[in-house]
Amino acid sequence: MMDAFPQDRSALLRSLFPEGVPLLWSPSLFFYDRQGNTDRARQAAHLDFMAPHVKGLLIPGSTGDAWEMSDDEALAALDLAIDFAVPRGIDLLGGVLRPDMRSMGDLLDRMVRLVCDRAGTESVPRAFAACRLRGITIAPPTTPEPLSQAALADALSPLLGRGLPMALYQLPQVTGNRMSPELLASLAARFPNFILFKDSGGTDEVALSGLLPPGLVMLRGAEGSYARWHAASGGPYQGFLLSTANAFPGQLSAILGALGAGQGREAEAESERLSAVVAEAFAAVGGLGHGNAFTNANKALAHGMAFGAQAGTAPPPRLHAGTALPRAVVDQVLDSLRRNGLLPEHGYCAREEALSPGP
Repeated sequence: MMDAFPQDRSALLRSLFPEGVPLLWSPSLFFYDRQGNTDRARQAAHLDFMAPHVKGLLIPGSTGDAWEMSDDEALAALDLAIDFAVPRGIDLLGGVLRPDMRSMGDLLDRMVRLVCDRAGTESVPRAFAACRLRGITIAPPTTPEPLSQAALADALSPLLGRGLPMALYQLPQVTGNRMSPELLASLAARFPNFILFKDSGGTDEVALSGLLPPGLVMLRGAEGSYARWHAASGGPYQGFLLSTANAFPGQLSAILGALGAGQGREAEAESERLSAVVAEAFAAVGGLGHGNAFTNANKALAHGMAFGAQAGTAPPPRLHAGTALPRAVVDQVLDSLRRNGLLPEHGYCAREEALSPGP
């Protein structure tokens, strides 16, 4: 590995992903004990559950409490993920998700320092490679009123200009800002280190515009109608970076596999089943005062996957804020999983391993 990242997008992607960019990514949930610390046993069980199917992780992402975590917590989350990912060959994106660009820059600096210290080198490319960190994910700043596209370009350019492999994250539900196709095309032309775009905005206008260069990887983060959005069925996305891969890694991987095998009807049937359950889960957590919909819906869904038929008696999962998901919400989501044939008899955690009780 050279001591500088390649300055050509295609060459950079080849160096970062010699086996190709994973098709399925997830922003892992994080689980907490009674004291609010990461429940490492529960976390390890959850990552093991995803690992056979999810080959890329965004740590921390919105679903993983990135906006709520302190910088120290975000770095500890990435440190834990590196321990898990390196021996298993899983790729990582480091989430630098903060309300303003100065805070993003500060966390980015600390994240680079972390991987260099772990790898025992001052060469950032070597450190990234040693830790399987493939890029840094940033989003527009969070503002009470939407910024102009020119102002967004001014905000994002200094971080992109650092030359690190970068992913841009469209999440207007949190930031209040939506990047236009024209803005993203302009940034892609200026910054060949901008290698990946994740869109959770729900309208998909960037991917549908055809304005982004062919070499830039586009991952869909919005939920529902999974089969029709992938390139294998004529859609505009090369892969998915989905919160629901926390609960349905095998099913989502099977959809991608069916599409790749030309089994569009099977992929569509499974996509419709998952879409129905996911819509019900997001509706169930509407109006909760803590966390965000991505985190809350998937903690409820993952609770079912973890404890199966015993999930109704296992303590509801704790949120970063210190409260637990309401039992009524968890029960509503469990009922949806049961009705749709998605609640396992035996979850991936034994009943006695319910280590994430409410406060």
